[in-house]
Amino acid sequence: MSSCRFCKRPLVTSFVDLGLSPLSNALIPADRSEAGERSYPLHAYLCESCLLVQLEEFESPATIFSDYVYFSSYSTTWLRHAREFCDSMVARLGLGGDAFVMELASNDGYLLRNIVDRGIRCLGIEPAANVAAVARDRGIPTEVVFFGLESARRLIETHGPADLIVANNVLAHVPDINDFTAGIAVALRPGGTVSIEFPHLLQLIDNVQFDTIYHEHYSYLSLAFIERLFAAHGLAVWDVEELPTHGGSLRILGRHADDPRGTAAAVERVRSSERAAGLLDAATYREFGPRVLKVKRDILRFLLDAQADGRTVAAYGAAAKGNTLLNYCGIKGDLVRFVADLNPHKQGCLLPGSRIPVMPPECIAERRPDYVMILPWNLREEIAAQLAGIRAWGGRFVTAIPDLQVF
Repeated sequence: MSSCRFCKRPLVTSFVDLGLSPLSNALIPADRSEAGERSYPLHAYLCESCLLVQLEEFESPATIFSDYVYFSSYSTTWLRHAREFCDSMVARLGLGGDAFVMELASNDGYLLRNIVDRGIRCLGIEPAANVAAVARDRGIPTEVVFFGLESARRLIETHGPADLIVANNVLAHVPDINDFTAGIAVALRPGGTVSIEFPHLLQLIDNVQFDTIYHEHYSYLSLAFIERLFAAHGLAVWDVEELPTHGGSLRILGRHADDPRGTAAAVERVRSSERAAGLLDAATYREFGPRVLKVKRDILRFLLDAQADGRTVAAYGAAAKGNTLLNYCGIKGDLVRFVADLNPHKQGCLLPGSRIPVMPPECIAERRPDYVMILPWNLREEIAAQLAGIRAWGGRFVTAIPDLQVF
């Protein structure tokens, strides 16, 4: 059995076992449809010592992220979220023309373009060269590198330390979580702020969001764990905000431990909510697996009944979370005919494992399925609005998590 990536204690407590699965973003080009795939155990464990829920590392970040298919700019909801974040942080921290903002895992520049527009110096750190090239084309200074202690030291030699470090939805993607956090401590200017967003483990458990578990996400995070992590690297949490993104996230604002800023009341409120939800009790984690099995049974029952009734089902959103759901449930093209996605980098490919073809959104109107299953349920309202035309032929939407809903 492996050991905890933070505290190195043995991992013995199972959180949920989702069987074997290929990498969730490893889409297959149509001309390689006959090629085999590698699958890995998708089994999440709890470290009872530090309360980190985690997967074992089977593939390196270089294999997963060096040529990536996720582009943040294809979600209007996420673009708005990034713009509102920048508005808020610039005002709250008083960032002016002499400030320096660094974003870790900056993707295609979706967030930093708001910083550039304000005339504030910034730098994106993005390990996927293909995605970083898009950001550079948009005028966003971007370094292609995996962030950690060594790269942080090199970066501040060239660019200086940052007044604000942004790390949205990246901490979970880092296998060496200690090295990454140590790098933040080095790159953060005295008096600076680090803003880290991540899906909240409390919401994952409460809403049975097991499909957010996939190999690219090495860790599943709570405030209780983040405070332990920060303390180990000379950092401290000074504020926290609960967000609706990704089914319920936290935005953690951190500082150097010797920074005189006090701790906001919201920090204790979230601590209390985690205690009340049982996140400090290992029994809570052991009870998760049976709830996941119920979701699997319900969606399979629905799809089999639809097939028996002669109704067709398509899906929308070739998202990583959708691939976890499809592969855990054993859903293939006989039950879900195709998945539509706005991202042209995914169109024409096959989903890993299930081999369901990815097509442009226009195929929904052309083929008129009876049901459209929304796989990225966190964008349910946005997608349902975009595809409202399916009601013209009596089409309906389906989501599987936290429970089966047809609407």
